[in-house]
Amino acid sequence: MTQSSQYGVRTMVDADLDRVLAWRNHPDVRRYMYTQHEISPDEHTRWFGKASKDPERHLLIYECDSTPLGFINIHQVGPGGIADWGFYATPNAPQGTGTSLGQAALQYAFINIGLHKICGQALAYNERSIRFHQRLGFHQEAVLRHQHFDGQNYHDVVCFGLLASEWHPDK
Repeated sequence: MTQSSQYGVRTMVDADLDRVLAWRNHPDVRRYMYTQHEISPDEHTRWFGKASKDPERHLLIYECDSTPLGFINIHQVGPGGIADWGFYATPNAPQGTGTSLGQAALQYAFINIGLHKICGQALAYNERSIRFHQRLGFHQEAVLRHQHFDGQNYHDVVCFGLLASEWHPDK
């Protein structure tokens, strides 16, 4: 992506369902998810039907120069503007997509929604996600030992938080 690229987020719509499902089911994305089975189109459609009606949930598509390159889910989990987020870039996204996706998502969260805090989690073996959160200014708040069982093994979960007052849009 070049300096002159235009990037941002928009609300996910029905027309995005097939694309987002293909991204989510890609092995390079799926292996870092809590739910690692291949999601069926029916399961995905039911999830979207329910999640898109939830006023506390913001389902977003990240775009660069009008090309969809990622998905973001911001879920307000309590009063006072506290939210969890999840995200992924397309499996074949250009270098630098993750950083610009993160910046666009945080701008949306803190400016458009007016959140106070964004919380994130990463499976401990997902070193890229851990570094990603740190680069965006998140603070590591906890390690939940053996918090996730994938059907065969237990995995630690690393928890992150970023306050609106700590966010620097140029980071």
